[in-house]
Amino acid sequence: MSVTADSADWFLGAPSDIKHSDIKPSDTPAHSPTDETPALTRGRTRIVPRALRQIVGMVTAESLGVTPNQVSVELGDDHGLLALTISTSIRVVSLQRVTREPALIARTGGTILARSAASQTEIRRRVGELTGADIGRVTVRLTGVDVTPERRVQ
Repeated sequence: MSVTADSADWFLGAPSDIKHSDIKPSDTPAHSPTDETPALTRGRTRIVPRALRQIVGMVTAESLGVTPNQVSVELGDDHGLLALTISTSIRVVSLQRVTREPALIARTGGTILARSAASQTEIRRRVGELTGADIGRVTVRLTGVDVTPERRVQ
């Protein structure tokens, strides 16, 4: 789904800038009466903001290892593209464990900053795949940490 500058609010359900008078007969497929396939009709699919926020929240939660209720999403416009501002916690391992085992940082995806940057790319890609939206700016604000509790080996 591509968005033009004239229809920047497509995700909020703003009216389309395509008029019926803009569609020429050559744009619609011709069907003979013997065709068994139904005639194709033009239309649009609209994803309401609430559903879009939920999709972004789920993708973010999966990417950063937190629960979806820890994620807050704001939608905006970035020159005709969808802008996402996400506030969330990030799951990390305890500092005691990192001190004992420094290689743990690499095994858990890198530093907090590196994981945040990687999540921006992952969110842009996955939300685009799932919704068909053209994603512009993705801002991830880390609001806290969710420390992974140590498990005892039995």
